Amino acid sequence: MSKGLRIGTRDSELALWQANTVLDHLIKAGHKAELVPVKSTGDLVLDKPLYELGITGIFTKTLDVALLKSDVDLVVHSMKDVPTALPEGIIQAAVLKRANPTDIMVHKGLDFLQSEGVVATGSLRRKAQWLRKYPNHKIVDLRGNVNTRLRKLKENPWNAAVFAAAGLERIGLLPESHAPLDWMLPAPAQGAMLVVVRQGDQRALDIAAELNDKDSALCTGVEREFLRTLEGGCTAPIGALATISAGKLSLKGGIFSLDGKDERRIENTVDLESALGFGKQCAMQILDSGGAAIMETIRNRNVR
Repeated sequence: MSKGLRIGTRDSELALWQANTVLDHLIKAGHKAELVPVKSTGDLVLDKPLYELGITGIFTKTLDVALLKSDVDLVVHSMKDVPTALPEGIIQAAVLKRANPTDIMVHKGLDFLQSEGVVATGSLRRKAQWLRKYPNHKIVDLRGNVNTRLRKLKENPWNAAVFAAAGLERIGLLPESHAPLDWMLPAPAQGAMLVVVRQGDQRALDIAAELNDKDSALCTGVEREFLRTLEGGCTAPIGALATISAGKLSLKGGIFSLDGKDERRIENTVDLESALGFGKQCAMQILDSGGAAIMETIRNRNVR
């Protein structure tokens, strides 16, 4: 009798929901599997903004180590938290069908939008875009899992906080007092769940690949290629969203200065058969149109 697959996951409520979703899919397909929760640095260190900790891979590193040590057989990640270059020895096995990719605002009333206000977020991308639209507002840092962030919003005299819609929707915590932020570019791969396995583990790869949603994998792949080309190893306010319609793939993407005063955006469409390298092409257009100067300013600030 074959042994069951061990699924590595963070032990926050949202991460466990994601891992249980994968577990349910595998069991329904006739496979044996179990969950193995693992604490990550991002969950343990809550007194610093993500960008000060080195956001790249902070929620995935501990799980990756467990996977490479063969303590688990596959790992479930929120794809937006995963570095665009996977660690050596780890490969992408599946992207599940994507949920709502947009950002939302949880608020205590909307009057503040026309005046001064305080908005909470730990994301440079959200901060930059918010300040561009509402330059008179103050941004305060907000860390922790979604439950903790909702509690902090309730306990503090802030007007609102920004969340990924998918996270709150998945675990049934979306308050009535929320509003979609259709104008805000989401993080690349936001709303998508990624399954990775150890390179060379063909059994785990074959089983996990059954969960792959082709369109979601293509769109998130284009977005992450866009991010990888712009980022150059530097944490920066970058947003991207790819969608598929009528045989074509469209990408909205942008990069923003840290204070939100400058931005470069792009919106392009290509036939599906020409999607290879499309994310990089769009990123290069951004860089050539002034995005490179924004990135240089961000790099110079990060090395201080």
